[in-house]
Amino acid sequence: MAIRKIITFLALVISHTRATTYRLSENWVGHEFFDGFAHENIADPTHGRVTYVDEATARSDNLSYAIGDSFVIRADYTSVLAASDPGRNSVRLKSKTAYTTHVVAFDIRHIPQGCATWPAAWETDDNNWPNAGEADIIEGVNDVSPNQGTLHTTAGCVMPSGIQQTGAPQQLDCNYAVNYNAGCGVKVDKANSYGPSFNNIGGGYYAMERTPDFIRMWFWPRNDTSAPIDMKTGKLVIDTDSWGEPFGYWPSGPSCNLAAHFGPNNIIINLTLCGDWAGAVFNNDGCPGNCVDYVNNNPSAFRDAYWEFKAARVYLPGVALLQPDTEL
Repeated sequence: MAIRKIITFLALVISHTRATTYRLSENWVGHEFFDGFAHENIADPTHGRVTYVDEATARSDNLSYAIGDSFVIRADYTSVLAASDPGRNSVRLKSKTAYTTHVVAFDIRHIPQGCATWPAAWETDDNNWPNAGEADIIEGVNDVSPNQGTLHTTAGCVMPSGIQQTGAPQQLDCNYAVNYNAGCGVKVDKANSYGPSFNNIGGGYYAMERTPDFIRMWFWPRNDTSAPIDMKTGKLVIDTDSWGEPFGYWPSGPSCNLAAHFGPNNIIINLTLCGDWAGAVFNNDGCPGNCVDYVNNNPSAFRDAYWEFKAARVYLPGVALLQPDTEL
C-alpha cells in the first residue's frame, strides 16, 4: 500500500508541467531612470558625430529629463557646429546593475528619428566586449524600418537555420569578426517596429528574455490587442511562455554555447549620429550630402531625435509554479 501511494504521488508530480516565472526586480518610470542608470561621458565607440555628456550637463541642457511618467533622452537640436567642434551633444545611459538570466521590458512612446540617427537599446559589458557578448534589442539607422534584433559574440557561435520565429533571419554567424561585425540578426516582421511608423502609432513594447539556453525577443505595437497585459501594467510576476512566438529566437546548442559567449551585461540606451553604420549608409538610405556636414549644419533636423520611455522593467527568475494537468 505504501509503495502504491508513493507511485501515485510521483505520477501526480510528473503529470504537472513546470513553468519558469520571473518576478519584478526593477521598475523605472519617470525620474526613477536617474536612479537606475548612469550617464556615460565617454568617447563614442562607434565613432559617431556626438559628444556623450555627463548627467549634470544632460539635465541642465534638457537632454535628459522626466515629466510625470515620461523619461526623455535626446540629442541637442539648437547648435550649429564647426568642423573643429566636438560632436553634437547626446546621451548614453548604462544600467547600474549587470544581469545574466533575466527579462528586460521596454514601454516606449518614441524612438529617435531622422537622417544620421543611430539609436540603440541593447546589452553588453562595455569593459569586456566582445568576450561578454552583445544583444541588440532595438537598433536602426536613418529611419530605415523594420527594427532588427542582433547578437554579437566571439568566434564559435552560429545559429541553426529553420528556427521557429516570426522575424526574418539575416546572417547566422554571430562572430563580430565576420562581415564587419554584422552579427546574427533577425528583422522584425512589422514595419511599424522602428522609425516614424513606430512613433506615429504612439510606440509600443519590446522585451528580451535571456537564459543560458536561449535568448528571445518580442515586439508589440501599442495598438496591438494581442500585447500581453504584462507589458501594459508591469505585473509583479510574469510568465514569458504566455507571450506567443517571439520575433527572434537564438538557441544555445552544438554550434553556439550561449553561456560561454555571454557574461553579465548592462543595459545600454544611447543615440549616436553618423558613425560606423549610419554614416556608412547615409546616402544609400536616401539622406542628402555628407553625414557629418549634415549633423554640423542642421540642428533643427534633430528635433525628433529623442527617446521617450513610459517605463523600463527588469524581471529576475522567480519561484517555479506547478500547473496541474487539467485531465487530473
